[in-house]
Amino acid sequence: MTAEAKIVTSDFYDLEALLDEEDRALLLRVRAFMDEQVQPVINDYWTRGRFPMELVPGLAKLGIAGLQYTGYGCPGRSPLIDGMVAMELSRGDPSMATFMGVHGGLAMGTLYLCGSEEQKERWLPPMARLEMIGAFGLTEPDHGSDVARGIQTTARRDGDGWLLNGQKKWIGNASFADLVIIWARDEETDRVLGFVVEKDTPGFTTVDLEDKIALRAVQNALITLEDVRVPEENRLQEARSFRETANVLRMTRAGVAWSAVGCSRGAYEHALRYAMGRTQFGEPIVRFQLVQDLLVRMLGNITASAAMCARLSQLQAEHRMTDEQASMAKAFCTVRMRETVGWARELMGGNGILLENHVGRYVADAEAIYSYEGTREVNTLIVGRAVTGVGAIV
Repeated sequence: MTAEAKIVTSDFYDLEALLDEEDRALLLRVRAFMDEQVQPVINDYWTRGRFPMELVPGLAKLGIAGLQYTGYGCPGRSPLIDGMVAMELSRGDPSMATFMGVHGGLAMGTLYLCGSEEQKERWLPPMARLEMIGAFGLTEPDHGSDVARGIQTTARRDGDGWLLNGQKKWIGNASFADLVIIWARDEETDRVLGFVVEKDTPGFTTVDLEDKIALRAVQNALITLEDVRVPEENRLQEARSFRETANVLRMTRAGVAWSAVGCSRGAYEHALRYAMGRTQFGEPIVRFQLVQDLLVRMLGNITASAAMCARLSQLQAEHRMTDEQASMAKAFCTVRMRETVGWARELMGGNGILLENHVGRYVADAEAIYSYEGTREVNTLIVGRAVTGVGAIV
């Protein structure tokens, strides 16, 4: 096997062999798209803090939006290929993976799990074709980890519709999305309900969050809702409490764990490529023992994390994945990711902080992946409650 082949795969335990031929072909198409279309332009968009909208048609042709959902124009593939595609997107660029995770995971997943048949038929097919882009509004300015108890955005029944008031923060895709899922507390019953707010609805405004140090190509927004009127047919009919919200997050948390593996793989591959071409003291640095030690540490983290995610996807396919299993993967893989991207930057020395060498982008983006969809601490406490029987979050 050539050195370049090793760089391209970085799949030391050949987990891709778990996929059938059709799914492996899809994974290779995603890899080629990220290498050929995304890598040459992403640093420019990352620097400017803008999402590369001209790449959306290419993403649409891949047919990966809502990959594991069945029917409604969705591909109906396995959780394993869905996770590996998330990994492959993140390997190329974590911002692109996050865009698809928000659209295909959180937004489409909410509609798939919580929508009525009419709502699924109405919105999922154009979203699967990326003709409509979705966003997911849960986190608020004053409520992140405690949002289950602290949602302040309100919904009040008003005739044949609802009036929504409040704010949401850190909402990816929101400033250009065609529809945004908004979670709000019913003023009358105190239950958490879900609503689809369509683009250009009066009273719905967004302001992009500027000066981020991570996932800069993702346009996160602060959403303000001022008497936003939503018709009853846009209320998610199967979302009756925060339990339904949690069902969506359990599913997408597995995807974040896979994305962490991809972020690690991207940094590792760039570092390995660099080590093979960089000469110091008259020798390629890849010949130095300490450099090989760093590479093996990185590859060990990647392999362990990917194996954990693969088993998690198998449990998901069997409908046996639990909250604590998803939380364990998210917490473990993001910690290992943080180590791995740091070692990749260390291997490259001062050149590791130059955007042209890519690794610095993964180092920065890892900080966002480490925190979103449940911080390490909160996910640890979910697992801790499962193994001890004692809740210790507060």
